Amino acid sequence: MQLTAANRHKPYDGKTRKLVIALDVGTTFGGASFAKLEPGIPPEIQGVTRFPGQQKVGGSAKVPSVIYYDAHGTVKAVGSEATDLAFLDEAEDKGYIRVEWFKLHLRPKGLSANHIRDSDIPPLPRGKSILDVFSDYLKYLYECTRKYIMDTTFNGTSYWASLKDNIDFVLTHPNGWEGQQQQSMRKAAVQAGLVRQADSYDRIRFVTEGEASLHFCIGNGTLSGIDLENEGLIIVDAGGGTIDLSAYRRDGEDEFAEIAPTQCRLQGSVFVTRRAHDYLRDGKLKASRFGQPDELNLIVKAFDATTKVTFYDKSKPCFVQFGGVRDKDLSVGIRNGLLRIEAETVAQFFEPSVTGIVEAVTLQRAAASIPIKSIVLVGGFAASEWLFSRLRRELGALGLQVFRPDAHVNKAVADGGVSFYLDHTVTMRVSRFSYGNRCATRYIPYLAEHRQREHTVLILPSGEKRLPNYYDEILPKGTTVKAATEFREMYSRQYRPAELPTSPITSAIYCYQGDGLPPKWVVDASEYPVVCTLEWDASSIINTLEPKRGANGTMYYYLQYDLVLLFGLTELKAQVAWTDPETGEEERCPAVAVYDCDDI
Repeated sequence: MQLTAANRHKPYDGKTRKLVIALDVGTTFGGASFAKLEPGIPPEIQGVTRFPGQQKVGGSAKVPSVIYYDAHGTVKAVGSEATDLAFLDEAEDKGYIRVEWFKLHLRPKGLSANHIRDSDIPPLPRGKSILDVFSDYLKYLYECTRKYIMDTTFNGTSYWASLKDNIDFVLTHPNGWEGQQQQSMRKAAVQAGLVRQADSYDRIRFVTEGEASLHFCIGNGTLSGIDLENEGLIIVDAGGGTIDLSAYRRDGEDEFAEIAPTQCRLQGSVFVTRRAHDYLRDGKLKASRFGQPDELNLIVKAFDATTKVTFYDKSKPCFVQFGGVRDKDLSVGIRNGLLRIEAETVAQFFEPSVTGIVEAVTLQRAAASIPIKSIVLVGGFAASEWLFSRLRRELGALGLQVFRPDAHVNKAVADGGVSFYLDHTVTMRVSRFSYGNRCATRYIPYLAEHRQREHTVLILPSGEKRLPNYYDEILPKGTTVKAATEFREMYSRQYRPAELPTSPITSAIYCYQGDGLPPKWVVDASEYPVVCTLEWDASSIINTLEPKRGANGTMYYYLQYDLVLLFGLTELKAQVAWTDPETGEEERCPAVAVYDCDDI
């Protein structure tokens, strides 16, 4: 069965009107899309195409991810207004601080690569955290969306007033972002005034940029004609900071399933610019006055805006137009404000990104459960003719067909975020890591591996012997997980009377990110980072416990419960289950996943 364009969304089955807004904070550009939900009417996805300060008549669906602050940390300009020439003149006179690429400060440390150092990313202003900056940009996108909806809706002021407290938000993020980043983004959204803290878990949803791009491609007909029941495809979302790859097959009439763990590479378009900067600073312009910071930044800015975007032919030299007739240094190839760079050199700036994509595609093909023959390239970086031609050449040699939507590739994530909310097309996902619990397991003396660890035995109040630092795997890496599938594991604790908990109980969830099967015993704790800590109110269970006597007469309480985890959604959900001793029925309570956002 071949996929045809999904031009219609199902009628909204809610009982009251509401809005859904998707906000895409990209490394270099941001965007917003929304849908008005009216009971019984199929919703239409609309993009915000007017932002303050845009020069283009009719506006654009993307806006620069740039913020200027003054010395006191006050926002002075955001987005297109931060590119206005009059404002830039004011910013230089008053010493305003430019902040860009700030999204990369939120990246998981595990995504760091040899080619990226913290010093490569423009620093945040003194006294500003990444949550502060992210919050300021979310607030800007939200305000632009609010104004756009009010301006384009009949009786817009009244319409907004009636729905402002009934808005659900979708926040998009790279495939490699995890729960820690999601919680930080949720905090930033609360700080920005999008929602109240009490409502933040109900009104904010997350979706990866890869999955959002799939929804976009389904909606605009990009996937029409592909046999997605007998073969899979990979969506490559090439953005400013990250390149996100997601592999899918069709699963039923209107559903899709992941067929390999998602991939994320820090090889977006900003790193092409960074490599050009380093080449000019450390090589070509090192001995020239044009290698000084002010002149160099001007040249790199011109390269980023024009040369990088238009480069497509390795047989012709490239020229960077950055100045006027007085800008001249023939020894380094500068004449009349034009810097000449050999095309072969410019091509090398792109090559690590090309290599990263090819490697990630190769990994996904190897892990996929069915053959993959098609690659769809979306995202702002996808507009590069050179990147597109290189990928066609490299991946074509592997028997893969590479193509891209004919327009609007930079609005794929925002539109796809709304479509994700409306359609929930992806029903199965593949775990990227092994997840489990670090616990104490029962000591079995006839097992050699237990006897080797006998010196670490713990004796519980009951007299039972246990060995600590055992990794109890709950979800293996590469497991295909349905959205509603529960993974549960039974655990127990013993408390002396004075130790009975009076506050929420915590249980840490760990992951193993290494290759191969995770070792059973935690020897190097750094190989098993804490994903999150689950907090849950145990008072209902504690009140039912009866005291017991241990082997030596010690009184203790025995608590037995199941951790119930749902990994098939776009963020981790957890519950705790136990059996009521009086009724024999299972009881449950929610467990809140708490992440260490101070580590970002």
